[in-house]
Amino acid sequence: METAIKILLVEDEANFAAVMKSYLELSDFAVDHCEDGQKGYDHFVKNEYDLCLLDVMMPEMDGFTLAKKIKKLNPSIPLIFLTAKTLKADIIQGYKIGADDYITKPFDSELLIYKIKAILNRNQGDENEDIKDEFEIGSYKFVPRLRTLTSGADEYKLSPKESDLLKLLCESGEEVLPRTKALKIIWGDDNFYTTRSMDVYITKLRKYLKKDSTIKIENIHGSGFRLLILNQ
Repeated sequence: METAIKILLVEDEANFAAVMKSYLELSDFAVDHCEDGQKGYDHFVKNEYDLCLLDVMMPEMDGFTLAKKIKKLNPSIPLIFLTAKTLKADIIQGYKIGADDYITKPFDSELLIYKIKAILNRNQGDENEDIKDEFEIGSYKFVPRLRTLTSGADEYKLSPKESDLLKLLCESGEEVLPRTKALKIIWGDDNFYTTRSMDVYITKLRKYLKKDSTIKIENIHGSGFRLLILNQ
């Protein structure tokens, strides 16, 4: 019998938390609910979780502070913010802390389940020993598990999405990585917003790799992207 995926839900609004806990449990997740940030942290210290769902505005300890403390204890733990804070600055802060997703209320609960499963599948894939855990890209070395990209003395710490995207490009070899495939795996959907977001991440990766002129991330119009190492 498989062990249920264990989720820590930290949310101070009782009715919302009860509905979310029930919905998650109906989807076969095991859920611990805490009503404030401090209790959430105490639970995280004492237990093992596969993923955390955090509100931002909470008593005792806000979600951003809690996320930072959790990431110090376990940098690889998947983390999703569920919050009413919709300001761009708050969303950026959430991703800077290391969130895998930032979902604003109200949201579609079914979509949340799919996003959780996609995030967990990515993390399980990183732990699969059959999957290559290090890539040579021109003069760079890329380690997805650590999300590091190094060349000589230069080292870049990639965000979760930057790392996931570069990993998909590497795994595709010289074949085209379909845009829709990457969007579905990393962002969970392929709408206009996520498409533009992916373009931004491609630009970031090109910037990281620009010191090696033999490396090219080619845009295949209407299809996707391809990572090429050009012959000198």
